[in-house]
Amino acid sequence: MKALFVGDVCPKAENVKALFREKNVPELFGDAVQIFQGNGINYVNLECALTDSENAIEKFGPNLKAPKETAEVLKSVGVTVCGVSNNHIFDFGIEGWRDTQKALEAAGLDYTGFGDNYEDSRKNYVVEKDGEKICIIAVCEHEYTYALEDRMGARPFDCYDTVADVREAKAKYDRVIVIYHGGKEHCAYPSPRLVKLYHALADNGADMVLGQHSHCICSYEKYGNSHLFYGQGNFHFVWPGMSTGWYSCLAVRYDTKTNGIEFIPVVTGENGISLAKGEEKQEILDRFERLSDAMKDGSWKQGWKEYVDTVAKYYLECIANAYTEGCTETDIKRFGHYLDCEAHSDIWRELNKTANETNER
Repeated sequence: MKALFVGDVCPKAENVKALFREKNVPELFGDAVQIFQGNGINYVNLECALTDSENAIEKFGPNLKAPKETAEVLKSVGVTVCGVSNNHIFDFGIEGWRDTQKALEAAGLDYTGFGDNYEDSRKNYVVEKDGEKICIIAVCEHEYTYALEDRMGARPFDCYDTVADVREAKAKYDRVIVIYHGGKEHCAYPSPRLVKLYHALADNGADMVLGQHSHCICSYEKYGNSHLFYGQGNFHFVWPGMSTGWYSCLAVRYDTKTNGIEFIPVVTGENGISLAKGEEKQEILDRFERLSDAMKDGSWKQGWKEYVDTVAKYYLECIANAYTEGCTETDIKRFGHYLDCEAHSDIWRELNKTANETNER
């Protein structure tokens, strides 16, 4: 079976929202629509609520929503399942999720990565076709929208439960694919924690681990027989004024029979997306090769540290401001958010070495 996996989808710009309402597929998807053809699974990450609600939840960062017609458009291009385990699916609370759920079900789209509580969210998505059983496990880091023991939300990553879920799935299914919504945004290299985690998921049975949430194309490595891709980049997320890396991605076509993988460059324009061509396509693939070579020679570690240096002041200011005389409620909540989210904690650990790490060796 061929299975297509693409990154973040969010009709953010007003002109794009209008095109989704009009269901203008040619303008929105151009020739990229062809990559959905001939696959048994077409998976996208729905990075927003499909709602008209104005009741945004409290959080740092934008609250993202899109027209309900988005579901119909995705269905019409060939999408079969939407991953909803991410940090924006609950941006408009219970009302926003119920609207999203209704829109997806009305369009005939499956979804995975959400539940009425934490245990309920741990439902895997299984496709049985052509004599194969394929399992998809979609999880996200701890950033606002994740399920709690007593509240609905996205399926969160758990360092114990998720690994166990992968191991149990491998005992029952032919292929296990993990979609991991996390890692540091805009950073092309994984943190040391993320590399160790992806390796652990592979060691416990994941045939492929795909990172989303990075908003840029990241590095890839073949680890044993497992494919580990630390960030696909945005698939359909038009947002004027963002950095260059925001506007390209690599769709992944996976052959579940042979374990073969294909990377398909896609670029973003003013109104939608198209397949990358010519020099632009080659530039994307060449950069991807350089990033992936860094996983082989170990230079990814330096790339990660250099990125940390660019954001260090924001994290150190957060620590310095929290729980001090005169600090605000916002200062304390930001500290809690950075502590809660794995990707933010990765930065803190890099910046704050313990004596054990600096003592004599």
